[in-house]
Amino acid sequence: MTESTTEPTTEPRVEVADLAKLMSDIRIGMLTTRGEDGRLVSRPMAQQEVEFDGDLWFFAERDSRKVAQLTADPHVALTLTSSTTWISVDGTATIVRDVAKARELWNAGVEAWLPQGPEDPSVVLIHVTAETAEYWDTPGGRIAAVLSFAKATLTGDRYEGGDHGTVRMRTQLTGKNPVDRVRGHDRG
Repeated sequence: MTESTTEPTTEPRVEVADLAKLMSDIRIGMLTTRGEDGRLVSRPMAQQEVEFDGDLWFFAERDSRKVAQLTADPHVALTLTSSTTWISVDGTATIVRDVAKARELWNAGVEAWLPQGPEDPSVVLIHVTAETAEYWDTPGGRIAAVLSFAKATLTGDRYEGGDHGTVRMRTQLTGKNPVDRVRGHDRG
């Protein structure tokens, strides 16, 4: 990874599009909520809308523990990973009962978990509005990462295996503030 800071851009949707591309092949993420006792609780959830635009959609049952937790505290974290990409999303969840949207997002995978169908009143959507997303990506895949690691080991230089960035979604999507994205090595 190279240490640099990009200047703010006047094209905020470009950053969201880059993030969407990284997310496009990741179907399952870990959704983290706060439990009744204050502890963090995570569970795997399948994304229902692959084209990321700042919103993420999940199905749930109205009487589930996660829906109760989100009703009490809508602040969530979502982690998405692949073999070369790691993404952490911070956002706010809303429980939505919208039969038309549920029908639009419905698929065989959802039906396996919720055989009662999208029209059933027990079926709800979890709508997550992303506020920030941080990512780590290794362009070129594993081979590029191995070569970069070997180079660092042989030369004694710091490993520079990929990109790291933070996308502030709210400001990007509203256009009120320019993008603040930093690329480089994260030592924190």
